[in-house]
Amino acid sequence: MGGWGSGKRWDSKSTTDSYIQLDARRLQRERVLDRRYSFNWQWSRDGEVVSNIDIRPEQDRIILTYRHRRSGQEWERREYPVRLERTACHYGGERVWFLCPGLGCGKRVAILYGGEVFACRHCYCLAYASQRESHGDRADSRAWAIRKRCGGWGSLFDPLLRPKGMHNRTFRQLERSYTVAIGCSEAAFAKRMGMSIEDALNLG
Repeated sequence: MGGWGSGKRWDSKSTTDSYIQLDARRLQRERVLDRRYSFNWQWSRDGEVVSNIDIRPEQDRIILTYRHRRSGQEWERREYPVRLERTACHYGGERVWFLCPGLGCGKRVAILYGGEVFACRHCYCLAYASQRESHGDRADSRAWAIRKRCGGWGSLFDPLLRPKGMHNRTFRQLERSYTVAIGCSEAAFAKRMGMSIEDALNLG
């Protein structure tokens, strides 16, 4: 039987990143929902398995089985169904959704978050991590994401280099987006520090 954890979450708090996630889209892509036998689903971090549960697909639902405990308490076995709903896609095929098993919920969602039970972000009152970021933080995140796509080397103040194999047009689009993100980040930093943008640039 799977034993997904002892109530420990990721480092951040009150955001979707704080919880392990069971994604219906990924289960569908992996074609595991077509099975009629139990399988073990795992979550890893830095190459190490940190959580796992057993999932048994049925016709219109999955059965989750795992062990869970609150801090300092005994392990408890959890087993309960999560209903599935299927909707037609515009270009053929179908998409699978979870119906949240949270008490009184039943929302149609793509992702469930692992607490004492797996439930939707509304049941856990979770915000997306980006919603907790300031304007400058979001700009930093966009800039780092672009830099990572272009090889991930250097600091935000270093120029981007086009990775081998990337089309020049794609790189130029990324470069423009990167310049805008850096500008927003610098402006937000200057405002926060009560400085002019020129002074903030000189610090860089």
